[in-house]
Amino acid sequence: MSEVTAERRFGQGPLSRAATLVYSLLAVEGMFLVASAPGLVGLTLLGGDASNVPLAAACALPLGPALSAALYALRHRSRDLTDLHPAAAFWRGYKANVRGVLKIWVPWLAGLAVVGTNLANFAAAGVPGWWAVLLVLVALAATLWVANALVITSLFEFRTVDVARLASYFLMRHPKATFGNAALLVVAGGLTMVVTELVPALLASAFAAALLWNSRPLIAEVRERFTA
Repeated sequence: MSEVTAERRFGQGPLSRAATLVYSLLAVEGMFLVASAPGLVGLTLLGGDASNVPLAAACALPLGPALSAALYALRHRSRDLTDLHPAAAFWRGYKANVRGVLKIWVPWLAGLAVVGTNLANFAAAGVPGWWAVLLVLVALAATLWVANALVITSLFEFRTVDVARLASYFLMRHPKATFGNAALLVVAGGLTMVVTELVPALLASAFAAALLWNSRPLIAEVRERFTA
């Protein structure tokens, strides 16, 4: 085997591809924790009192741009073991998308804070029990919508209003992706309730990779139908 062939094949085998994935996930996770550290510290210090729901939403502000940057970095990661720059890709995606992400992330957090406050004070409101079910369904739909919106904003350039429309459109257009994202949401919620709210953050890069995997049909259709 010639030196040229050996050099071409180095870093391109199955073991090398697995190593690049693991390295990219670890590096992106580290960058995510750095970018979202102020919010994570605040969430850790907050108690479980219902009055803290708006503060929890405020602490979650840095998580949106950080998750978007993770999506960008993992989508653009190199498969070549000799050419890995996940940290650089993370910050490139962060700088490029932070404004667009906040335009969808802030309204979603505000809506979730309203729903959470209502649920936390549900007994005092004196409304029918089905209202609580409705609020939970609204929160779930909004979270699935923001997952689509994050993927679109992170990987493409659209106006915010177009991102909102496309994210809504794809909720029903690709039900398998929507159900897959709902499963991710259940896992993240379960880990938060059973262990701690920090566990999903410590697995953020893995959740981002799974979100990208679920969103493959969405990404392909956006590229084919809605980009020049």
